[in-house]
Amino acid sequence: MKFHKEGYTSLALVVLFIFVILAIAHYFDAGKVVTWILYIISAILFITIVQFFRSPIKKISIDDGVILCPADGKVVVIEEAEETEYFKERRLQVSIFMSPVNVHVNRNPVSGMVSFFKYHPGKFLVAWHPKSSTDNERTTVVVKRKDGVEVLFRQIAGALARRIVWYVKEGQEVKQGDEFGFIKFGSRVDLFLPLNAEINVKINDKVVGGKTVIARV
Repeated sequence: MKFHKEGYTSLALVVLFIFVILAIAHYFDAGKVVTWILYIISAILFITIVQFFRSPIKKISIDDGVILCPADGKVVVIEEAEETEYFKERRLQVSIFMSPVNVHVNRNPVSGMVSFFKYHPGKFLVAWHPKSSTDNERTTVVVKRKDGVEVLFRQIAGALARRIVWYVKEGQEVKQGDEFGFIKFGSRVDLFLPLNAEINVKINDKVVGGKTVIARV
């Protein structure tokens, strides 16, 4: 387990805040009860930030025939849907909801070349809102495998998640299981797969990024 680089600023601000609050409490001699309450609140705040930005060290088993899960969370959508941004045709959509307690690292579901990338500024509707996938802040990434199969995956911000981070660009070669981005404080990742994909998960399944096999193509 390690602490993710995206959390350094947040952790520094929390430590500074804790230091200032406790210094003020000691300066004004707030008393033992108040001081202990502040200690407890500070510890909870510190632990919360650390767990938000934890990044487990994972050994990824590369398999070009499968679509690995891009994020930790719960499967909330499995359906045939129209993908209107890139494919402009029907695809199998699988959506993973990331709660604030999940690991927020996003991983490449397949190896290949990034054939399309676009960032969309937008709203911050709750992740399960029907229009969140089209109206919210989001990124769209398409990776083309060596066999020509293209997989689209989309980071979607939510009401709490206010920053999407990505590490890929168009034309870049990516490896299955490697980090392609991070969504601070959770939200959702959508996958759009070929219609002949064999889905390997069910609604409400708990999934693990870089480990769970979402589908086989």
